[in-house]
Amino acid sequence: MDVHVNLWAVLLATASSMIVGAAWYAKPVFGNVWMKLTKMDAKKMQSGAPVAILLTIVMSLVTAYVLAHVSYLSNRFFHHSFFQDAVTTAFWLWLGLTATRLVVHDVFERRPKALTLLNIAHEFVTIMIMGLIIGAFKP
Repeated sequence: MDVHVNLWAVLLATASSMIVGAAWYAKPVFGNVWMKLTKMDAKKMQSGAPVAILLTIVMSLVTAYVLAHVSYLSNRFFHHSFFQDAVTTAFWLWLGLTATRLVVHDVFERRPKALTLLNIAHEFVTIMIMGLIIGAFKP
């Protein structure tokens, strides 16, 4: 079976991830809370920012592509609208892979529960918006 992925949707979903992250972790939104929970200061953030941003773009691109790929497969199996299957796929991938893995890692690393919840919620919003975008653009 050939899998068809709309590359424009993948690029837009990648961009949406950066926009959500910038808004979510802005100081007036959750940035100050995140900085306190991670014991991060502005100087530390600036020192590693270029590498962190580049890596985030690449990983967001991979996430968007995988979501588009699996959404196509889900649509071929379930035969709902592509939009519905993309959004549903986004939810299940977030729940089954992202949220669960964050919890496991954070428990072993003894991270604050508030940080885990903050990051899980951020990933939920990010991946669901990616799913909405991918679903809006049929392959």
